[in-house]
Amino acid sequence: MKTSYFANRTAAADPNAVAISRGVPRWFKGRIYDPLRPSWKLVQAAKEEAIGDEEYERRYDAEVLASLDPAVVRRELGDDAILLCWERPGAPCHRRIVARWLEERLGVDVPEWEAGRSAE
Repeated sequence: MKTSYFANRTAAADPNAVAISRGVPRWFKGRIYDPLRPSWKLVQAAKEEAIGDEEYERRYDAEVLASLDPAVVRRELGDDAILLCWERPGAPCHRRIVARWLEERLGVDVPEWEAGRSAE
């Protein structure tokens, strides 16, 4: 499993690409995994800078991850999944929160797929 973002068109076009963001680009034809999508309310609070990165992470954990079983999420996504959202690598984003959550709870490695690198 890896993470990436929609602007990495190679990753987004991969058959294993899975959107976990609230909104997706119109051109995206891949799978959408609802259980990891943040609420619109949380997305808006972050966009409007009503909450900071730490509060976003705390709320995402409480509102989304706390009710999920990481083993079930991994099984449903598949080991080859590429989790996508909007933020560029290095920017705070929920896909990396999800990656850390899976890494810590399941002992798996979920790296960011860098542009220009193979997804394998």
